[in-house]
Amino acid sequence: MGGDFGPHCVVPACVACLAEIPSLHLILVGHSRLLEELIAHHPEVDRSRLEIVHAGEVIGMADRPSAALRAKPDASMRVALELVQQSRARACVSAGNTGALMVLSKHLLSTLPGIDRPAMMAALPTMGAPCHVLDLGANLDCTGEQLYQFAVMGSVAVEAMGCERPRVALLNVGSEPGKGNAQVRDAAEALSRSHVLNYVGFIEGDDLFLGKADVVVCDGFVGNVLLKSSEGLARMITGRIRSLFDQSLGARLMASMVLPLKRLESELAPSVHNGASLLGLRGIVVKSHGSAGKDDFQSAVRRAAREIEEDLPRRLHGKLQRLLDGQ
Repeated sequence: MGGDFGPHCVVPACVACLAEIPSLHLILVGHSRLLEELIAHHPEVDRSRLEIVHAGEVIGMADRPSAALRAKPDASMRVALELVQQSRARACVSAGNTGALMVLSKHLLSTLPGIDRPAMMAALPTMGAPCHVLDLGANLDCTGEQLYQFAVMGSVAVEAMGCERPRVALLNVGSEPGKGNAQVRDAAEALSRSHVLNYVGFIEGDDLFLGKADVVVCDGFVGNVLLKSSEGLARMITGRIRSLFDQSLGARLMASMVLPLKRLESELAPSVHNGASLLGLRGIVVKSHGSAGKDDFQSAVRRAAREIEEDLPRRLHGKLQRLLDGQ
């Protein structure tokens, strides 16, 4: 029920995901009458793989996370997370209030041993392979120890995706030793002592997009600004290129440029990279962008499905303690 478009976006996205992934089963949590009305527009959907669970309340984007925890026991977000807690679902995907999702996830699912707070991680496009950045908004203020924990979680998660010994960096205002605030310097000291992480030092914002690290760690305030700025920049670049292409008769006649342009738009489109994983929980939770459209929300569901296949919480649990003890 969350996000800018609510079930009017989520329902068609889920119908498309069911057609795309034959093994997928989905549970839609929210106002059942509205959900049934929207599903009725898709007679082709396999209802044996699509269930509705009614929830009578909604956590609004302006609701305080602490109030959402206490005041709305029948909120769709809470009910969805309870399904994961009860093992009726393997993952939860939400486009709703980020703070409420983080607080409720931690309360209902709890964190893995050695982890203080969950962190949101998503992939950003670079000159090379995508770079995974965390935290992206779940934790606005972080200690150096928490940044170290984020680095451990990010490294394990990206390694589980097939990247051998991922390069881990701390986002900073400079690459020289001694730069940054106290929290970043404390995290750098802890990472430098670690013999199990492939820590490559500080990284600046421009080097991130050049592919110089596989995992980049920052607090949620910086990470969220970075994410929103990169999404806006991607839209601006592809929009300007398409505008110049459309305005030029010569360019329109150069059909060979069409395919590279479409490929660039596809690679930079925020919808391709939508879906941030809440790492460090005893369950899979994926946060979709609040302004996500149908294609964007599909990407978030795909991410959740991949994490189920990878059994990410179990793999994290199996490696986290050894890595945290190795600091």
